[in-house]
Amino acid sequence: MDLEKLQAKLKAIGQEAQSATGDKLDALMTEAEEIKNQIKEANVRAELDALAKNLPTVQIKEAQNKVDDVREKRGETLKNGGAVHYKLNPKNAITTTSTLLEEHTASDIKPTFTELSSLINRVRVVPLPGGESYQRAYLKGYGVGDYTAEGADYTTAEPTFGYADLTKTKITAYAEETNEVLKLPNADYDSFISGGIATAINKKINAEILIGNGATGHFKGIFFNDTDTAKQVIDPDTDLEMSAIDETTLDEIIYSFGGEESVESIAVLILNKKDLKAFATLRDAQGDKVYDVVNNGNTGSIDGVPFIINSACKALSDSTVTTGAYCMAYGPLSNYEMAIFSDLETARSTDFKFKQGQIAFRGEIYAGGTVAAHNGFIRVKKGSAAAAAKASTTK
Repeated sequence: MDLEKLQAKLKAIGQEAQSATGDKLDALMTEAEEIKNQIKEANVRAELDALAKNLPTVQIKEAQNKVDDVREKRGETLKNGGAVHYKLNPKNAITTTSTLLEEHTASDIKPTFTELSSLINRVRVVPLPGGESYQRAYLKGYGVGDYTAEGADYTTAEPTFGYADLTKTKITAYAEETNEVLKLPNADYDSFISGGIATAINKKINAEILIGNGATGHFKGIFFNDTDTAKQVIDPDTDLEMSAIDETTLDEIIYSFGGEESVESIAVLILNKKDLKAFATLRDAQGDKVYDVVNNGNTGSIDGVPFIINSACKALSDSTVTTGAYCMAYGPLSNYEMAIFSDLETARSTDFKFKQGQIAFRGEIYAGGTVAAHNGFIRVKKGSAAAAAKASTTK
C-alpha cells in the first residue's frame, strides 16, 4: 500500500473511532499504530532513495579509486606470501567496499527511559545549610468545649500537638570510567557518567520519600511506622486495605482521607505504573472505561485527581505482592518535608586510580525527610481476598 493510501486509511480509522467504544476502539487504536509505523517506514525508504540518487559522481569515483588501491596492495601482499584481512558484511560475504567505508560514531548517546519520579520535586523542601537536625511541630487536633455549671471550672479544651524529628542523613553515589572513554569520538560519555551520579542520588531520595525505614541515618518515608506509637505521625489505624482496583477504589481513597468535616481537594495519588494501568483498563459491564486517565509522562490525572508514578510503591494489582504491603499514598505533597543540609556536590578525580587509568566520580548530599502533618497521607495496603469478600458483603 502506497503512502497516499496509508494516509487515507488512517484518516478513515480516525473517523470510525469517533463512535467506537470498548474492544472495537482498542482494535482501531492498534490498527492505527500499525499504519503509523508503515507510514514512518515508507518515509524513511523515500528519504534513503533520494539520498542515493543525489550522491555526487565525484564521491563514487573517489570510492572506486580507493577500492583499486586496496586491491593492488592486497595482491602484492599475497604474492609476497603475506596474509590479508577482510571485513564481513551482515551476510558474511566478503566485499571489497566494506573495508573502505569509514566507520562513524553517533554524536550523542541515546538516553534510556525515564528513571526519575517527579515526587522529589513536589514535596516541601526546607533549606538548612550546615544544620544537623530539624523538628517540625504539627497540630493533631482541637479540644471540644462543653457545658459548665455556674462557678465550676471551665472545660479543658486544649489543642494537641505532635513533633516530627528529622535528622541529617548522607546519601552518596560513586562511579568509575576508563581513561580510554575520553578518547571515544563525539559522544559525551564523560558528562553522562558525571551527570549519572546526581541521577543516582535523586533516584534513591525518590524511593526513600516513600519507603525510608526511619533507622539512624535514613529518611522517614510515608510508609514508615515508628515503633513508638507516640512518635507516629500517621496513625496506622487509618490505613486502607484493598485487594484489587475496582469501580469504587478512587472514591474509597478520597473520602477516607482527612477529617470528618470536609473532603480534602488539594491532594495527589502516588502509585505504581501497574496500578495506573489497572485504573486505565478497567471496564464496566457495557465495555466502557470506568476511569478517565490522562497521562503526562510521570504524572497525570484519574478522573481529575492528580497522580504521580513511583516504582517504590508495590502494585495492588500484582498478584505476587504480599498481603500487608503498602501500595499507594494519597494526600497533599506539602505534608512531606525534606530538609536539605547541604548542596548536592559532585566531584571528578583522575588521581585516585591514576596507575590503572581510571577516572573516578563521586557525589554526596546531606538531607532528611519525614511526614510533617498529622495523618498527612492515607495509605493503601494490600489486603487479602477473603477480607475483601467479607467487606463487599457488608456494603
